Parts: sequence; C-alpha cells; structure tokens
Amino acid sequence: MIRKLKSKISASFKSKRINVFLLFLLCSFLILIFSKLSKEYTKTVAFEIEKLNLPEEKVILRDSILINITLKTHGFRWLKYSFDKPKIKIDFSKDVIQKESVYVWNKSVAYLNNTQFDKQVQLLSITPDTLVFRYGVNMVKKVPVKLNADIKFGAGYNTINPIEIEPDSVLVIGPHVLVSEIDLLETEDVILNDIRTDLNVETKLKLPKSSTDLKFSDANITLKANVEKFTEGTLKVPVRIINVPNGINLKYFPKEVNVSYYVSLKNFKSIKLNDFKVVCDYSKIIENQSFLVPELLQFPKTVKNAKINQQQIEFIISK
Repeated sequence: MIRKLKSKISASFKSKRINVFLLFLLCSFLILIFSKLSKEYTKTVAFEIEKLNLPEEKVILRDSILINITLKTHGFRWLKYSFDKPKIKIDFSKDVIQKESVYVWNKSVAYLNNTQFDKQVQLLSITPDTLVFRYGVNMVKKVPVKLNADIKFGAGYNTINPIEIEPDSVLVIGPHVLVSEIDLLETEDVILNDIRTDLNVETKLKLPKSSTDLKFSDANITLKANVEKFTEGTLKVPVRIINVPNGINLKYFPKEVNVSYYVSLKNFKSIKLNDFKVVCDYSKIIENQSFLVPELLQFPKTVKNAKINQQQIEFIISK
C-alpha cells in the first residue's frame, strides 16, 4: 500500500502539469514581491551620526548619536536600509557652528534632502532638528581606587598585613569636562566567606556612564593578601600614670592589666612584654571621678585586635 502511494507521488512530480504549476507559482510570487517593493512607503528611521573632519585639538563627546528622519521612498530603498544601517554625515569643518563649549548642528529638511539623499528619496521631517555636541580638551588624571569588599576569614585565620589592591590608582584620560568630575573609582562588590588560603582575586572597576568618552589605564584590579593561622595571646602589662600634678601622690590598683591579642603562629614567640605600653592620663579625669581609664598606646604591628581586658583603674590620693 505504502509503495503504491510513493509511486503515485513520484509520478505526479514527474508530470509536466505539476512542473508548469510550480513555475507559475514562482513567477506569481516574484511579481508580487516586485510589486510591493516598487510602491512608495513612508517610515521613520533612526540614522546614526557619522562625524567628519573633527578638530584635532578637541574631543567631541558622544552626546548626540542618533537622529530620527521620516522618509518617503520605494520598497527597494527600504530594503537597502534594512541591511545597511543608514547614517547622516556631519562635516565639522562646515556643517556646525562653534559656541562657548559646544558645536551646534542645525540644518533644514530641504538642505538634507538636497545634499544627502537622491531624487528617489523624499525627506519629510527631522527629529530633533538641532544637535548639540559638547567638546573638551584631553586631560590625564590619576585617581585612587576604593575597594568595596566584605571578606570573612575562617575561624582562626586572618591576614598579618592589610589587604592590598593592585593597582591602587588608575589613570583616567579624556575630555577635561568629564575627567575633572572623577575623584575616585570604586570596585564592584567582592564578597568572600570562610577564607583560609592566600588571596589573589580579580574584580572589575565600576566605570562611569560616560566611560565611552574616556580611557582608563586599568579596568580591573587584583586583591592580594597572605592569609595565616592565628592564635590568641595574653600578657600582663604594667600600668603607668602620666600627667600627675606636682604635690599629688597617687596609689592605684591594679598595677598590671591583661592585654589580649591575636597573632599568627609564626610570630607568636616574637611578641615581647616591652612591645606593649599601657598608660592612664590623670589630666583626663572628670570632676568627682574615682577611677582612671587605661589606654593601650603601643603594641606590635604584627598583632590584631589588641585590647585591655580591664576598663578601670581604682586610685586614691595620699597626702
């Protein structure tokens, strides 16, 4: 049954009647296409701006990049616009007027129709009819980079030195009017949890919206830090009293306070008592105050979170 059906279909295609029908169908389709394309249509198209003969000493900002033009033309031309993005040419040597800080382009429909379109295209309207191009003189500025990071270390881990970023500043090159507004560049948010190994992470800079008119020496920065195992240490540090007026004899207790700190395992044995200095400033006593407040004035750079575990030193004045 299936073989008979296949043979009938094959015979139909070999028939001259089918071939003639397909030929007429193809011709009808082509005639219809040519008929549609030969008719005139009215549409509004966004034309890109092509800048010619730009002044070398100035930088033109990309404020005006599109202009909407309503045209009336046949379908063949519209087909061309579909494949090739249309552009309007603006010659900065003759088509614009220079003002204090801008170039102004203001041309009539008739002018564009006569200079940039052939007779097969009729220009009906332009929106906007005036384009303003800001310009500036190139400027180079070095701006610092601000790191936006939330980094949490694993239990017992930390860094000896602060996290470094490379580079810590970036050169910004571009029109003075834009570069002068930039005082720093921030990084994208970096969120890291349970860090237990050395850091070497790359992240992007948040570039300003006007970055198309600017150049940057770097668009990415790298976070670097040596991460080590830390442990807690505690020392009893003597308390010194300073700024005691002449003629006053103080007795205070305790004479020592516990200072706790975190330090890397490799630096633990290098921490000495003389590296710490705790003082109480008598001149900071408020009226009727019966205690002194200890302050940690000195501690090693290799320790973190150093703090005094006792907040008050009792004293009496003896005659």
